[in-house]
Amino acid sequence: MSGSNIYVSVAGFIGRPEATGAVGIFRRPVEGEQWEHVYQERETFTVYVHPNNSEYIFAGTDDGVWRSVDNGLTFNRTHFPDEDMQIWSFLTIENQPNIMYAGASPIEVYKSIDFGESWVKLTTPNVKEHCSGPFSPRVMRMVQKPGNPDEIYAALEISGAMRTVDGGHTWTDLSCDLIQLAKLPHLQSSIVQDKTLAEGMLDAHAITISPLNPEKILIALRMGIFKTNNRGENWEDIEVGRFSPTTYARDIKTSPQKPNTLYAALSVAAASHDGGVYKSDDGGETWERFDKVQVNGTIMSIGLHTSDPSQIYIGARYSGEVFGTRDRGDSWFAIPLPGEVKDIYSVACG
Repeated sequence: MSGSNIYVSVAGFIGRPEATGAVGIFRRPVEGEQWEHVYQERETFTVYVHPNNSEYIFAGTDDGVWRSVDNGLTFNRTHFPDEDMQIWSFLTIENQPNIMYAGASPIEVYKSIDFGESWVKLTTPNVKEHCSGPFSPRVMRMVQKPGNPDEIYAALEISGAMRTVDGGHTWTDLSCDLIQLAKLPHLQSSIVQDKTLAEGMLDAHAITISPLNPEKILIALRMGIFKTNNRGENWEDIEVGRFSPTTYARDIKTSPQKPNTLYAALSVAAASHDGGVYKSDDGGETWERFDKVQVNGTIMSIGLHTSDPSQIYIGARYSGEVFGTRDRGDSWFAIPLPGEVKDIYSVACG
C-alpha cells in the first residue's frame, strides 16, 4: 500500500447548476488521514492513474487534458490542441503504455504517443446524434479489445456506443440494436427530451471487456447492463435486475488482477440517493452485492487499485461521499471529501 494515493474528480456541470463548492481533484494517501485539494483550476470530469506508471495522473477537464508526473502533487496543462474541450475518459493501450486516447464532449477522440504529454485530434467520429439533450454527447469510457490495439469500443452518453478497428481513424455506430431494444416497453425511457423513447438505451456510461473472454463486451446504461458477442452488432440484456433492486448502471469495470471479476455501480437514477456496488466472479453472468455502505447519492465511480486487488473505493455523487475497503470488501470505511464540494464524477487509485 505504501506510496499509493486515492484520487477523486469533482465538477458541477449539468444537473445542479445552483450547486456551490470546490471542483478539481482531491488526493489522499492510502495510509494518510487527510485529503489535499491538489488541482483547483478547472471542473474535472475524470481522474485517471496511468496503469503502467502511477506517478502519471491525468485530469479530464473542461479545458482539455491536464497531467501530473509527480503522483498528483502538481498538474500542468498538456500540449492539447483545443481550448475549452471537455474530456471525459482515458484509455492506455496494452503493452504500449506510451499510446493513450482521450474521449471528449462533443464526441471527439484524441491520441497521444508520448504518455499524454501531447495530443492530436483524430477524425471526428461519424456517429449520428440519435437524441438531443441539455448537453452534447460524451465519450464516457473506452476499452481496447484484448490482444488488438486497433480495436476500441466506446460508451457514449445519450449516443449509445461506437467501435473502431483502425486505432481511431474511423468509427462505426453500434447504436442500431440498442434503439431496436427500446421498442420493448420496459426498456423505454425519456427524461431530457421527448423525441425518442430510446433515450435510456442510448444513455451509456461505461464499457468493459474481460481478457478471459475478449469477444464479450459489457456496457453500462441507464436501463441496466447489456452484452454483445458480435462486436456490438446485437445487444442482449443481462437482466441485472435479477440481482439488484436498482438498475441504473453508471460504472462497470474489470479487475486488473482478476480478469473474471467485474464490478458494477447500480443506482436508482442519475440524481438519486441510493445505490450499491455489485460484484461478479463469472465474467458478468451473475452478480451479488459487494459494498456494505449506505450512500446518499448516485454511485458515480468505482476506483480499482492499479496493482492491489484488496483496495476498492467508490464515490457517490453528492456531499463528497467516498467509501473504501482495503480487505476485498470484508470491511468498509467512510472518507468524505473536506468542506463544500460540487459533484463527484470519478475515483481512481494507484
